[in-house]
Amino acid sequence: MTANSNVDPAEIEKFSAIASRWWDPEGEFKPLHLINPLRLDFILRHCDGVFGQRVLDIGCGGGLLAEGLAKAGATVTGIDMAEQSLQVARLHALESQLQIDYLCVPAEHFASEHAEQFDVVTCLEMLEHVPDPSAIVKAAADAVKPGGYVFFSTLNRNVKSWLLGIVAAEYVLGWVPKGTHQHQKFIQPAELLRMTDAAGLEAQAMTGMHYLPWRGFFLDDSNVDVNYIVCLHKPK
Repeated sequence: MTANSNVDPAEIEKFSAIASRWWDPEGEFKPLHLINPLRLDFILRHCDGVFGQRVLDIGCGGGLLAEGLAKAGATVTGIDMAEQSLQVARLHALESQLQIDYLCVPAEHFASEHAEQFDVVTCLEMLEHVPDPSAIVKAAADAVKPGGYVFFSTLNRNVKSWLLGIVAAEYVLGWVPKGTHQHQKFIQPAELLRMTDAAGLEAQAMTGMHYLPWRGFFLDDSNVDVNYIVCLHKPK
């Protein structure tokens, strides 16, 4: 599979249609606004901060995570295949007075031209939206320096994740637009770890992201049934 073929046009169109609302905390991306501080904290804790480091954010969308990383002192490059989302990201970075390099380029192509140039690579809530997630995993591993860190987050595939990630989130609570996710594209942790092992990455930590009405979103290392995030290290 080539880099260009590892793109689902329907997924790009889906996110392009709502790109203007990326930074609306009450809009379609509200769940990402709510979990972004948790994701950012997990990343900063497990790689001992990003100040002065080069970070690549694969599938950056409108720039929620990229801006958080830039504010933490990183030099950030964000890549995505939805140009409308990147336009929103560029404008918001300008308004926030942040220097972030946003590019519309396939991850595989970018990694081949920027091999081992980044201290940290992130790819959050993106693997479940591409035809071949293993190719993205390999691209992330190729782009990170030996000794660097890679972070992935995605959705587990089971009955509970279908009930909470699709039925509840899309149809009952209306947190995200209907059709945002396809359950068959969700990735079980064991499947993801097989991909990361094949790419030469070593798992360091994994935690689940959960929601309770009286508590909000929180991390729980003992439960990765639905959303989860993993930290990996590339050996020197």
